[in-house]
Amino acid sequence: MRPGRRAVGFCGAILTIWCVVTASPILTQGTISSVSGTVIDQDGRAIADAEMRRHDLDTGVERRTTTDDSRAGVPLPIQNTAGVRLLVASEHTSPVLRVVLPGRPTSDQSIEILFPEHVTVRKQGQLSAEQLYLFGPGLRGDRPRWRRAGESLEYERDLRAGIHLRARATLEADGVRFHYEFTNDSQVAYDMIYAPTDPRLTSIFHDVRLERTYVHHADGLDLLASETPRRLTIPLDEWLPARYLVSFTWPVPAQRIERRDDGITYYNKSRAVDAAFIATVSTDKAWVIASFARTAGNVWSNPELTCQHVDPQASLSPGQRAALELKMLVIRDSLDAALERAIQQRASLQ
Repeated sequence: MRPGRRAVGFCGAILTIWCVVTASPILTQGTISSVSGTVIDQDGRAIADAEMRRHDLDTGVERRTTTDDSRAGVPLPIQNTAGVRLLVASEHTSPVLRVVLPGRPTSDQSIEILFPEHVTVRKQGQLSAEQLYLFGPGLRGDRPRWRRAGESLEYERDLRAGIHLRARATLEADGVRFHYEFTNDSQVAYDMIYAPTDPRLTSIFHDVRLERTYVHHADGLDLLASETPRRLTIPLDEWLPARYLVSFTWPVPAQRIERRDDGITYYNKSRAVDAAFIATVSTDKAWVIASFARTAGNVWSNPELTCQHVDPQASLSPGQRAALELKMLVIRDSLDAALERAIQQRASLQ
């Protein structure tokens, strides 16, 4: 992949999924298999829309479902008091959101979010993981039925193995809150389910050498890649492709640099962060994009995409529901202000 080109592939490549398999913690790496999405025909979609409208009339729920493209079937953009807009990127049938800064056209792709990048599960008592959904770029497959509810854009879809997903993105005064709700309609118990939200940053936020991307340790803010100063001077084809990871609740890996068979170099920071928080400052230092969650195993980025990962996980029993939530701040303010907001708001996340 040529440096600087906008990538559309699987951001995480092969990431380690840690699990406990005995009374003593044993770290194992799960494997992932690919599956296709659910197919819903046009007639079924029309019936579902009609049923939802009838339900809304009966319950008094107000939903705005006006679309800006009848063929795309996506809601109009939402705008907050700061002038930041949230919209569905209709160039993809897979769920992709776009956040547009004030004064920029809706076609601006500086902040795009795969919502989610994939959905992965691990059955109870097993080591291997299975992928129920994977983002695919462009107009391929079926688009989920988007709807607007207040200041939120949301959709639902049935995944493989009896798992139902409801995904909602809410535009708030200082950013976007992402909410995933999974319902397990099967008889299978899952030790782990997660849906990585993948914000990909370009233009003034692109930070291919991780010079403006920060995390927080017990002694304060620090560059994510501060322990690898050579990244600033080596040729890009030696630096990339790379993933830079720092543990939060997971153990810090003993191996600092891993060059895996996938051709990607994984850098593991030697000390853990004290918050599931990662932030990137714009080149003009006017804006900050910061992702945070209540908890996560680690925090990491693919520098070529300047993506931000703070991905929570949950267990999911038969007949039960599980919710995962995180937020992405989009503020015209300082890095310290972003951290303060994250600390104040993280307890409100599920």
